[in-house]
Amino acid sequence: MKKPELLVPASSLEVLKIAVIFGADAVYIGGEAFGLRAKAKNFTKTEMKEGIAFAHEHGVKVYVTVNILAHNQDLEGAKEYLGELGELGPDGLIIADPGIFMLAKEICPQIERHISTQANNTNYETFLFWYKLGAKRVVTARELSLEEIRQIREHIPEDMEIETFVHGAMCISYSGRCLLSNYLVGRDANRGACTHPCRWKYSIVEETRPGEYMPVFENERGTYIFNSKDLCMIDHMDDLLHVGVYSLKIEGRMKTALYVATVARTYRKAIDDYFESPEKYRKNLSWYQEQISNCTYRQFTTGFFYGKPEENAQIYDNNTYVKEYTYLGFVESVTEDGMAQITQRNKFSVGEVIEVMKPDGENQKVTVRRILDENRQEVESAPHPQQKLFVDADVTFQPYDILRRQEETA
Repeated sequence: MKKPELLVPASSLEVLKIAVIFGADAVYIGGEAFGLRAKAKNFTKTEMKEGIAFAHEHGVKVYVTVNILAHNQDLEGAKEYLGELGELGPDGLIIADPGIFMLAKEICPQIERHISTQANNTNYETFLFWYKLGAKRVVTARELSLEEIRQIREHIPEDMEIETFVHGAMCISYSGRCLLSNYLVGRDANRGACTHPCRWKYSIVEETRPGEYMPVFENERGTYIFNSKDLCMIDHMDDLLHVGVYSLKIEGRMKTALYVATVARTYRKAIDDYFESPEKYRKNLSWYQEQISNCTYRQFTTGFFYGKPEENAQIYDNNTYVKEYTYLGFVESVTEDGMAQITQRNKFSVGEVIEVMKPDGENQKVTVRRILDENRQEVESAPHPQQKLFVDADVTFQPYDILRRQEETA
């Protein structure tokens, strides 16, 4: 059994670097156009070049999303963009639209082409179709069970790769091809502008009975419309690693550096522990669960991996995030006297107890002894986000350490 690739999202150059340091084997990113996360910060051409170079220096691959479902007016811009990507040299392109696929094959044939989950890849004939056209990898539809994935593996060539989502938001229209956002607010989810209306709370009102609100539920057929839980397979490596999946994918290209660092580090350790010893993995299950719950999270589900979920398996009463940690910043560099230079993301003060999150799995609680502003003047706290600070605490800081603060939860 080969150790799978851990594929982690990055919304910005900063998050890419964090993902690389905290355990990703590969990262996936979006440019300023032609991806399905228009509200993510995304990468300029210059940032993409720097990010690819940084990742490659650390032995990590970079895949770029070009997975919109293109309209006619998108095609000329897509040709130009694919030409630019050919020069930048990412390791793969994630594509959903057959037209974009053929353009990529013509314009930048040297870059691997991966088929997005948006293409509704639910059977091995679909995988074979894309393989014959030159695709290296196909991302499974979210509606597939582990058994179905195993069957696909048995029917496709050995050199064809299977990628599947194992953690994060579950798009609730068929494999994410959502029409709700476009219909309700005029923002097309299939062209990168999703407003996540699936997260809103809904009731149905029958026209002859105004004022009587009936809650929306799922049916047994698996059409899960509203308030999806987040997918989490951290407890199920025993099953997940034996069905032939090449790449384990984390969803979250709009998430913070803290979220990405936490999830990447946890899955990295779970995979490594399992390959060292399944018993070690099982022994550390409670640690993985605790770490995953420490970042911004929703209630969890195993999605469709064990068959179609029951009526209440995907929906829950409260769609509000539970927030246990606040992201303060990451260590950009360390001064000669051992202080951490950061760009502050949220306010904190001298005397507060914060936590330093290390890539190796260690979390160190420390008290902030001093804070200096960018002019090296002492301050009690810094009220402005993005302020450059120097932080002193009783810990040996290393570049890319994450600074976070635990919050009280009800």
